[in-house]
Amino acid sequence: MAQTIGFTVWLTGMSGTGKSTMAEYIAARLRQVDRNVEILDENEVGESLWQGIGDSKDERIMTVRRLGYVAGLLTRNNVAVLVPCVSPYKAGREENRRAIGRYIEVYVDCPTEKLIERDSTGRYKKALSGEIPNFIGITEPYEPPASAEVVIHSNVESVEDGAMKIFQSLLDLGYVTVDELKIITGKKMKAQPPTKKQVSRAPTKTPVVAATKAAGKGAKARPAARAARVAKPAAKKAAAPKRKAR
Repeated sequence: MAQTIGFTVWLTGMSGTGKSTMAEYIAARLRQVDRNVEILDENEVGESLWQGIGDSKDERIMTVRRLGYVAGLLTRNNVAVLVPCVSPYKAGREENRRAIGRYIEVYVDCPTEKLIERDSTGRYKKALSGEIPNFIGITEPYEPPASAEVVIHSNVESVEDGAMKIFQSLLDLGYVTVDELKIITGKKMKAQPPTKKQVSRAPTKTPVVAATKAAGKGAKARPAARAARVAKPAAKKAAAPKRKAR
């Protein structure tokens, strides 16, 4: 008999980190054990839930709140909900955690330079050239979770490896059973005491921001091809020994 307890898996991270791909992978496997599953992808439901709302910080928090409200309704009705959403601000995500209750946060992380390098949509390049204003991670900061249940580094971890972390967390919290995961993964997994992984990164705001701001004053924005060089920490330069005046 299938489990009836609902829950929300909130996948946060910058654009292009692989949140939607991970959500699709998890959803397909939960359906193998007859779970009722819904994916609330911000790119697909935005027109219905927040069309016409702007992209200020408060407005972004509002859109995340609306998405969380729908996720909460589904969770209460025993649906496994997967929400791939940039949701850049901690305040909005934490509000949803409190409201939904049966909730795990998954931080899908990837270095900004890598996202720029592998971007097939051209959105990062447009943001760098000033064509897309208020772009998270370029001209606006992304606030990483301080204590997400799961952290996935999508530049070095496969979808399968990341999914195993999520399944383990769901098992630890009692949202899925050992028998369900044996069918899904082919392995007999054991529940472990839930622990939150600490993420000590500062809010992501790449040094490319400086170039973009300069572009607004008449200077040319740096090409995306140079973004990796631009993104090197300024601390390295500061650490160089100073020469004595002769």
